[in-house]
Amino acid sequence: MEFFIYIIQDNILPVGILLLIIILLRSAIKFVPQNQAYLVERFGKYQSTKLAGMNVIIPFIDKVSAQRSLKEQAQDVPSQSAITKDNISLVVDGVLYFRVLDPYKATYGVDDYVFAVTQLAQTTMRSELGKMELDRTFEERDMLNTNIVSAINLAAEPWGIQVLRYEVKDIVPPSSIMESMEAQMKAERVKRAQILESEGDRQAAINVAEGKKQAQVLAAEADKAEQILRAEGEAKAIIAVADARAKALEVVGEAANTERGQKAIQLDLATKAIEAKQAIAKESSVVLLPDNATDATALVAQGMSIINTLNSKAGS
Repeated sequence: MEFFIYIIQDNILPVGILLLIIILLRSAIKFVPQNQAYLVERFGKYQSTKLAGMNVIIPFIDKVSAQRSLKEQAQDVPSQSAITKDNISLVVDGVLYFRVLDPYKATYGVDDYVFAVTQLAQTTMRSELGKMELDRTFEERDMLNTNIVSAINLAAEPWGIQVLRYEVKDIVPPSSIMESMEAQMKAERVKRAQILESEGDRQAAINVAEGKKQAQVLAAEADKAEQILRAEGEAKAIIAVADARAKALEVVGEAANTERGQKAIQLDLATKAIEAKQAIAKESSVVLLPDNATDATALVAQGMSIINTLNSKAGS
């Protein structure tokens, strides 16, 4: 029994040394995750910043005082009241996106950098809203976000913090302002509807007038074309009649140069003279005939004289 006790006592020292070595190695080797930074202090004083990977420190002398994330972080900015340039009270909240650029400054330059940057975002937002009127806060939200980011970055530079962007989530004006804004929007919509309706009526009237104008132009062109065609037809008819008369006279003239034609002309003139005397007899009960009334030549001459006399009376 005593023999086994001595064996155990002889093995205590090597096992203790092994355990001590394991503890020392465990304390000396630090594995830093990706996008993390460990700040190491030696005897209470800053010594170095360990980045991602395997790092070695001196056990019992060096210690990790802080761990800082280098990732982008989103921090909700609580709702707060702000007064605009035209003295309207608003309730505004937002979201702040930032990351740690310098772990040393974020650790030793400020006590709690998350709380500090959140408070800075609130005060900056109140300051920027005080420079703008109510209508501009809704219309120029992007510019408001940009101004807030610029102001925060300028103030947070000593803390090693970079603000990437700031987003205003909601802007809530008082209920009375909301009611007046709704009434204004309703009036604006009614105004736009009336303008659109009047523009529609105006365009419809223009279209109707253009249609009437086109119809009148087409009717005038059709009437003009009809008159031209009618005139051309009448001209062609006159020319045709004239040609027919010319041909008839030409035929008559050719026939008159013959003996038979002369006899036919005399017969026609005699017939017309007799018809003329009959017409005179109808108007007067007394008709005087010359002694040589039986002479055909004299009868024709007398008939022509009577026809000329009747024609002159008819003309007068």
